[in-house]
Amino acid sequence: MKFTCIQSELNEALNNVVRAVPQKSTITALTGIKVSVNRNVLELTGYDLEMGIQTKINIVSDDMGEFVFDARLLCEIVRKMPSEEIMFEISDNLSATIKSANAEYKILAMSADEYPTLPSYDTGDDFTLSQPLLKNMINQTIFAVAVNDNKPILTGELFDISDHNFNLAAIDGFRLAVRTEKIETDNHYHFVVKARSLSEVSKLLKDDDNEKVILHVSRKHIIFEINGYMVISRLLEGEFHNYKASIPQSHSTEIIINTKDLIQSLERCMLLINDKNKAPVRCIFNDGMVKITCSTGMGKLNDEFPIDLTGSMVEIGFNCRYLLDALKATESDKIRMQLSGGISPMKLLPMEGDAFTFLVLPQRLRTES
Repeated sequence: MKFTCIQSELNEALNNVVRAVPQKSTITALTGIKVSVNRNVLELTGYDLEMGIQTKINIVSDDMGEFVFDARLLCEIVRKMPSEEIMFEISDNLSATIKSANAEYKILAMSADEYPTLPSYDTGDDFTLSQPLLKNMINQTIFAVAVNDNKPILTGELFDISDHNFNLAAIDGFRLAVRTEKIETDNHYHFVVKARSLSEVSKLLKDDDNEKVILHVSRKHIIFEINGYMVISRLLEGEFHNYKASIPQSHSTEIIINTKDLIQSLERCMLLINDKNKAPVRCIFNDGMVKITCSTGMGKLNDEFPIDLTGSMVEIGFNCRYLLDALKATESDKIRMQLSGGISPMKLLPMEGDAFTFLVLPQRLRTES
């Protein structure tokens, strides 16, 4: 079997597909990339049984067949080839010749017989989103996904869609993030997608408002169609936390704050915090100012800057990294911060509307000496 393709096109496709290839697997074929030739079309597949990425590129060939290449080796060979044209020739005994200009590799391929088939889906149950919209929603919420498997359902994000409202929610027990947008679908959806899959989806999404992504939903899987790629992800099973019930509906203090000022102050605090030196950041909101203090075994920082405050004075402590992640995800020059004393969550909102709602739980403060 022979085929010829363009190096730059194959290289880009491989770099995206390889993200779904596991480093280790009990199924040897899964550590490779499946290559399927169908005349003038080459299909590439990476799959780890939880997530798959598949795409097609145009080639020159009269043959048909499929086989598996070691993922790392194939990607490196193609990336380092000296010419734009690459020729592949695979014999019946799976000996492969890969040639470009004067460079010629001879390597072994693997049989595709043991490579699992990707899940199928019903094309009827789907909806379409703007690519930059979904990209923004993922990037603004993924920081709040749980990173350990104590509660596996929280390692993903909830797609909660009803009455033309799309809520994308993440929660890890210390912070919560919700992005809300109006969308055009009459269907109702309630499913959880693993954060790793959403991270890979985000990398494929473009910033062009004219570009769309199609989402196909089945009972156990979701498929994202993006710019010629298919990302297939197994849905997480279980009951997601009732995130709406966790969002405070009232507050005693509201603060308008310059996001950059607070981010820079917290980044100064981070200079004193590491795995051996941990401490909450103390924030005192009062008299049109916020006073920020951080004290660890490495030293102490005192900082302050002006704010707009309505309501009661609040003294509260936070995990510096958790609050920083939320602030950076706002992507706003100014935000509203709502508080109800020093032991209730901080609620972060845009200046107008409710496109995002972030919660950060406080940390207990020790009495200052």
